[in-house]
Formats: sequence, C-alpha cells, structure tokens
Amino acid sequence: MSNEAILWTVFNLAVAGLLYFDLKVVSRHAHVVSFREAALWSVVWIGLALLFNLGIYHFMGEQKALEFLTAYVIEKSLSVDNLFVFIMIFTHFGIEAKYQPRILHWGILGALVMRFVLILAGVQLINAFHWIIYVFGAFLIYTGVRMGLAGDQKIDPGRNPILVFFRKFLPFTKEIQGQEFFVKSGGVWRATPLFAALIVVEASDLVFAVDSIPAVLAISTDTFIVYTSNVFAILGLRALYFLLAGVMGMFRYLKTGLSVVLCYVGFKMLLMGVYKIHTGVSLGIVLGILAVSVLASVLIKEKKKEEAFGDGERAAGGGGRN
Repeated sequence: MSNEAILWTVFNLAVAGLLYFDLKVVSRHAHVVSFREAALWSVVWIGLALLFNLGIYHFMGEQKALEFLTAYVIEKSLSVDNLFVFIMIFTHFGIEAKYQPRILHWGILGALVMRFVLILAGVQLINAFHWIIYVFGAFLIYTGVRMGLAGDQKIDPGRNPILVFFRKFLPFTKEIQGQEFFVKSGGVWRATPLFAALIVVEASDLVFAVDSIPAVLAISTDTFIVYTSNVFAILGLRALYFLLAGVMGMFRYLKTGLSVVLCYVGFKMLLMGVYKIHTGVSLGIVLGILAVSVLASVLIKEKKKEEAFGDGERAAGGGGRN
C-alpha cells in the first residue's frame, strides 16, 4: 500500500468508528449538551485533527502537512458562520436544546457526502480547466465583499426553497414528537419540525460549502488534503456550536474577519499565474486576520449601548435645566 492509501484507510476507519460511537453512545438518548461536554469534544476533535496532521507530515511530507493545517484552519473558521444560522433555524422551529444534537449529527452525515461530491467536482474542474481557478478566485472576492457588507441579516428558515419543495408532497406536523423525524398519525406518515430543521440545516451547509470549498482549493488541489481537512472541521462543528452558542454574539467582528479571509484567498488564486504565495505565509496571514477580528470584538465596546446611555443622560440633564 502507498502512504496515501494507508492514510485514506486510517482516516475512513477512524471517522466511521467515531460516527458510530457518537450515534450509538453519545447521541443515543436526547440530552442537553453541557458546556463541559462541548469543550471536551471540541478538544478531542481538534486533537484528532492535529494528530492526523502529524501522520500526514510523517507519510507525505512537510508541504502536505502545511496544506492540511491551513485548509483546516480556513474551513474551521468559515464553519463558525454556520453556527449563527443554526441558532436562527432552531429558534424558528422551536427545537429544544436536548433535540438539537440529533439534528446536527444527521446534518453532519449529509454534509460529509455533499462535501465529497463538491470537492471531487472542484478538483476535476481545476485539473481539466486550469483557468477555472481564476473564476473561483473572483467568486471568493465577490463572496467576501458581500459577506462584509451584508451585516447581521436575518433569514426566514420557513421559506427555504428546499423545505417549500418538500412540503408540496410531504405532510408535516406542527408539534414536536420527541426526537423523531417522522411519526405515524391517522394512518399517514408525517414529518416533524425536527425533519424540517434538518432539511434547512442541510440546505444551509450546501450554500456554505459553495463558498468554503473554493477557498480550500486555493490552498491545495489534492483531493485527500481538501476532503480530510473539510471532514475534520465539520466533525467538530456540533461540539463547537454548543461551546460557543451562548457567547457568539460577543464576536461581532468575526464575520468581518471571515470576509477579509475570503478576499485574501480569492486574490491568492488570481495571483497564482504570476506569484505563488507560500502555504506557510498564507497560514500566518489567515491566523493573523482571525486573531485581530476576535481581539477587536473583545476590546472594542459596542457604540450603540454607549450612545444610548449618553442620550439618556443628556435627556435627563436637559429636563433638569428646564
């Protein structure tokens, strides 16, 4: 067996085992994921990704290891944007915290299949038509600018086109029936709000994949590197959601940072024919942008609250003088 074949085998067996353990042990009974449990699983997933990266370094060399780590950091950071959408989806459908892990588990399984198909298609396109790299680069810059200018836009999960399509031929219940996706009522099988939420989660991931996969392809066009970095980032997404769900509002400049990352990666792709930026440099730039956006979120206070407080003081002061 070649070194890459060994890594593919180890990777697939490890992922299959972890997903089985998650489904049969961790998610077997509906429960609210505590901060401690989410933190523990986040450490586990990140640790496994770094351990796997060491395997890549040993079997495939330093350059491939750098590509994996950079792709993993980009995909992991961009996946944080999914978390804001997940909150809106669960709130809209009234999904209790104890049922959310089940939706995210099956959502991750669907995402793994979709990502594999999209990554394979993207790599094949680049290999067949080299100029498609520049199309991806321009698309990433457009996406980054759009993300930066969009602000905190609200979505209506109930109007998702894929969910609307399903509702045309599949009856849905309005009540949640435990953690079941389907229930039999009056002799007819009906989908529950949990299945509606799952559909929108999958549709949202498809949209995010269209943005994030070209960004990772800017780092590497090796199917193994691109796919495994995506998988490790996605597998840790559920734990990251429950870890950050309560504090995500604090990182208000993170979306701006992500938009800058997308623009940088887009320019990197456009410059490939003229100047190739070293992967290690790209990793440092991406980490630097994310660090600055997080620090800005923590250190810079919200002006709205300060202005509202100041207006209140001025109003009170003016009343006293009158």
